[in-house]
Amino acid sequence: MKKGKPPASSTTISRHELEQQLLLKQLQLQGLLGITQAINANTKIDTLFEMYRDLLKNGTGVGKMALFVSKKNQWQCASFIGEGQALAGVTFGESRLNKFRRTENLHEKSDSPFAAFDLVIPVRHKKQPLAFVFLGDIAEDEDLHNKVQFITTVTNIVAVAIENKRLFKRQLEQERFKQELRLAGKMQRMLIPETMPHTAFYEFDAIYQPKLGVGGDYYDILLLDEHKMAFCIGDISGKGVAAALLMANFQAHFHSHLSQRDGLEKLVRNLNESVVRITRGDKFITFFVAEYDLLQQRLRYVNAGHNPPLMITEGQIKRLDKGCTILGAFPQLQEVEIGEEQIRGETLIMAYTDGLTDLRNEEGDFFDESFGFAFLRKNYQRSVKDFNHLLLNELQHFKGHEEFPDDLTVLTCKIY
Repeated sequence: MKKGKPPASSTTISRHELEQQLLLKQLQLQGLLGITQAINANTKIDTLFEMYRDLLKNGTGVGKMALFVSKKNQWQCASFIGEGQALAGVTFGESRLNKFRRTENLHEKSDSPFAAFDLVIPVRHKKQPLAFVFLGDIAEDEDLHNKVQFITTVTNIVAVAIENKRLFKRQLEQERFKQELRLAGKMQRMLIPETMPHTAFYEFDAIYQPKLGVGGDYYDILLLDEHKMAFCIGDISGKGVAAALLMANFQAHFHSHLSQRDGLEKLVRNLNESVVRITRGDKFITFFVAEYDLLQQRLRYVNAGHNPPLMITEGQIKRLDKGCTILGAFPQLQEVEIGEEQIRGETLIMAYTDGLTDLRNEEGDFFDESFGFAFLRKNYQRSVKDFNHLLLNELQHFKGHEEFPDDLTVLTCKIY
């Protein structure tokens, strides 16, 4: 039996299908190339979403699509096709979509927001979900598996590109913040003494280590006249830039009120009113201020809720704790007690912020007064520079691998 040729219609259909498949592959490759070129050109994210949508619509024949990406710890629909428009702008909590662990067919209930879709494809990077794409109305043919693989590939490329953009943007913001922090740190250091006084009658030295490069610790030393000088130390609640801004404001008020020479009580009351006015009771400041009269060898001070500075003379330690409550907590200070000490012989005063007493070692022990007293008795006869150098070494050794928990400031004064 003579073999006949296959029907013409069969050959035509087969050729037509082949041409359609080749055309579809061309569209997919062109679309994929366009997306990768757009990513390399740093195209806006919204444009990438549009290209992604057009590629899935024209290159795969998907009838329904909703792409969810992470935004501010929520999943937001960023691109859609067909009935996926019903989810445009909709957001879900992280746990709502995280249940989809792999590519799978959907059998959602009618009241589910994903009831119109047949398939979900999660995109993950190191187990971290980056995106979820929901698909529906996908023509079931011999090429279905390849379509799903292609959509998975494209979605991965777009999701990873968006994540990289987000990480790059965060890195730029962090670098900008670090630069601003460094600049703020430089500006803040201009508000504290650049050089420490060293005379035949007294000398000063300081340890100043803000936790975040800038902070709320403050100290100052001012010559009032030929025979009087004043020094102070303060700790503003909080850390970082906000505390540094308040510290700068406080420094300006301190200099202004001190120049009026109305006495320590009036000075502290004025400072309290200034802090209340500036912060409206949201922040407070612990503060210690002292005046020393060289002729009378008399030290007068007010401690406004600050860690009491330690004064040592001939091995005897005294805590300078007279004063009042912290500044900024109440509109008016009820009572201000002036402390007074007569200086007889070589005396060392160590004033510090709670970055010292909050310091812990690896066993959880605090650098408390017992450590401080022992160190003070052993080293108080040294120069203030040597004293502070040894103290900082002691703190580094004490804390081991632990970090300083807070801004750390130590102001050391020696009176002869």
